[in-house]
Amino acid sequence: MMNEQPQETISRQPGQSLNHDNIQAVLAKYPNAQRELLIPLLQEVQEQQGYLSKDAVIQIGKHLKLPTSKIYGVATFYNQFRFQSIGKYHIMLCRGTACHVKGSFSLLNTLQRLLKIEAGQTTRDGLFSLEVVACIGACGLAPVICVNGEFHGNLTVDDLPKILNQYRNKEKKGDA
Repeated sequence: MMNEQPQETISRQPGQSLNHDNIQAVLAKYPNAQRELLIPLLQEVQEQQGYLSKDAVIQIGKHLKLPTSKIYGVATFYNQFRFQSIGKYHIMLCRGTACHVKGSFSLLNTLQRLLKIEAGQTTRDGLFSLEVVACIGACGLAPVICVNGEFHGNLTVDDLPKILNQYRNKEKKGDA
């Protein structure tokens, strides 16, 4: 069976999640979808919504005629999928070999303490989320974090409060 091509893209403002009808609109672009389109559907819904909500997983399962447990099984197997919304400033902390050797574990502990969250969580105000990644591909900057695509390298734990405050100040000024 040939893969179906999506007919249109659904736009979403940052921080706005997809409601039931919007998820249905994504699914409607794949009217005869079968299980081989599960990953592309999960990717598109997550791209639109920012994460995979319980409702989205249920709807995708109904659309593909697959049990919700199968949808969760696939989505949890791949680390690209998340089940919580990410913060306005998504921090990815590298734990690759170079970063590990140069102290990324201390950076992780410090970020968790400063943000009062664990890796994989979002702050209560929705401003920051923290994700640990295997390698960010910026080994020459080790240890490194990436915030919404902006790299901060050669870090020490003393740099982290300043970096977080830069993003908090952006928010206060409305520059974000």
